[in-house]
Amino acid sequence: VIINVGGIKYKIPWTTLENCPLTRLGKLKSCNNYDEIMNICDDYDVSCNEFFFDRNPSAFRTIMTFLTAGKLRLLREMCALSFQEELVYWGIEEEHLEWCCKKRLRQKEEEAAEARLFEGEMVFSETTQSAFQDNSRLSLCMRKLRDMVENPHSGIPGKIFACISVSFVAITAVSLCISTMPDVREEEDRGECSRKCYDIFVLETVCVAWFSFEFLLRSIQAENKCAFLKTPLNIIDILAILPFYISLIVDMVSTKNSSKPSGGAGNKYLERVGLVLRFLRALRILYVMRLARHSLGLQTLGLTVRRCTREFGLLLLFLCVAMALFSPLVFLAESELGAKQEFTSVPTSYWWAVISMTTVGYGDMVPRSIPGQVVALSSILSGILLMAFPVTSIFHTFSRSYSELKEQQQRAASRQMR
Repeated sequence: VIINVGGIKYKIPWTTLENCPLTRLGKLKSCNNYDEIMNICDDYDVSCNEFFFDRNPSAFRTIMTFLTAGKLRLLREMCALSFQEELVYWGIEEEHLEWCCKKRLRQKEEEAAEARLFEGEMVFSETTQSAFQDNSRLSLCMRKLRDMVENPHSGIPGKIFACISVSFVAITAVSLCISTMPDVREEEDRGECSRKCYDIFVLETVCVAWFSFEFLLRSIQAENKCAFLKTPLNIIDILAILPFYISLIVDMVSTKNSSKPSGGAGNKYLERVGLVLRFLRALRILYVMRLARHSLGLQTLGLTVRRCTREFGLLLLFLCVAMALFSPLVFLAESELGAKQEFTSVPTSYWWAVISMTTVGYGDMVPRSIPGQVVALSSILSGILLMAFPVTSIFHTFSRSYSELKEQQQRAASRQMR
């Protein structure tokens, strides 16, 4: 049989096609008339018995290799998704691909799915913006508000809004560090409030007021309120803003209760209230996560963590297995031959195994005997090797995610300009 694909002729014996009866070429032999042949190929020359297919000749060359030799691999110079379409056309299943090529195809499918999701979000935002195409003042204000709070590249108002938001995040982080100074903590424990403590409280109030105002603006311009509240960054905003108001309410309640005469039970209540307040104030560190709205690096980090959950699981598995192996060994070596009893039990040796395998080595627990030092050397070397295995894949995923997000931002900026 003569197969002409994209102007290149192939002479194939019918016995080769009999090995793959479910493929498009294998179905040619079962055709009985001209109409059935034309349902399979694009054209047919009766005189030469030549079948014409208007498809990619490079991809068909690989398919011919699979039909003759049984090896199916992706072409480096061809798009993996285009080759997948060729496989679907010729009726060849993807399971015949080699494992490395199949991994590359799955990776491209994930990238294409994420790109389609991003494009869908962009199209949805454009459709919501086009929903207010009238010239009313309200629709114009809503469009400008949406561009200002959601797209820093939309113009000067968006850039100014993003800079103010980042500045308040930095101020909040600095005030949180200052509030943990020993003198401020001592005044807080004594129930006093100096000028410094009052200034920190005023500064924190101003920052929370800005964050609340920003969250209110974002919620106003959102078309779907439920989808807005389910967004991870908006959930972080809620978790960062609410502790301030909760701490104010708890502080007011504790002040009223402290004015009343109480005994030991009242003191315990005040201690618990103080613990709750310290915990709620520590949650202010979540404001730093708001930088992910304006930082491409933090967005890349979040995308990498989401894509590399399997690699992080492998890293944790390797660490747990090695920790369970080296902790009993160092305990036996030190309990029998050690000059100093630092390893009192196997559970206490877990901490030493973790810091040794991660090459941190605080020095709080050190093996003294020669066998214990040999075990320590083995754990350090194995920790370096085991942690290096998944890190390479994580690094490549981070690099790929960064380039993808950068391209998406460039496409969004060019679309906004158009």
